[in-house]
Amino acid sequence: MLRQLAKFLTGSLSLLTLNACSPVTVLNAMVPESGYQRDTDLPYGELPRQRLDIYRPAQFSAGKLPTVIFFYGGGWEAGEKANYKFVAEALTSRGMMVVIPDYRVFPEVVFPAFVEDAAQAVAWTKNHIADYGGDPEQLFVGGHSAGAHIAALLSLDEKYLRQVDLQPQQLRGMIGLAGPYDFLPLQSQTLLQIFGDEASQWHSQPVNFVDTGHPPMLLLVGNDDRTVLPRNTHHLADKLEQYGNEVEVKEFEGYGHVAMVAKLARPLRGEGALLTPIV
Repeated sequence: MLRQLAKFLTGSLSLLTLNACSPVTVLNAMVPESGYQRDTDLPYGELPRQRLDIYRPAQFSAGKLPTVIFFYGGGWEAGEKANYKFVAEALTSRGMMVVIPDYRVFPEVVFPAFVEDAAQAVAWTKNHIADYGGDPEQLFVGGHSAGAHIAALLSLDEKYLRQVDLQPQQLRGMIGLAGPYDFLPLQSQTLLQIFGDEASQWHSQPVNFVDTGHPPMLLLVGNDDRTVLPRNTHHLADKLEQYGNEVEVKEFEGYGHVAMVAKLARPLRGEGALLTPIV
């Protein structure tokens, strides 16, 4: 993911030198520090990676803000919540509260532990976000890549939220960016270790849990994505529609996998083609 982002930034921001620091550091360095408030490393569980950050607009009127719980990508084996300040700034700039959790990843854990962590983060947010000015009745889950996979499973397979005394219908919506929702057969040894033997892998596929009555879903996909093929998005959307669920697909011509999150960053945002439909 970092190599992809470095390549993308090199092409998009030709004046920058990425050799001295990571591409995510470069991206976040261009995000303003003003305009939002941040509370960091709040525990939603007892383990070191069960921590989350909350971002909210620096100035907002009385009332409770809609809240997006955003799960980052990283192939279920990498990622840090601090690296996604640029996502939080984008959403807070449009009047939303943002929660970005860390979660355990491979090789510390395998599926479904990272989804169970995500469910715990949702439960914590539901129970505590009002203390920070968020609306527990307006909770949205979203994510990019592996994070979109996690958000989709929380929305479709009710067992995860049921374990924390919630249900998917308590979510107001799900926002998936370049998500792997139907990615069998597995092609790498790492994924085989993460998702287990062939007989049980079907449990990891969000498309297998589509029924009726799911939260509304916005699925965003780049037509040039060669990391998570666009068919993942279209297969899930088609099945959701077959069962009468509310789903909208937004396609982005010329966007690859990394662009489907990097284009939220202020220096790459342009007129907000990616941000606007999310809002």
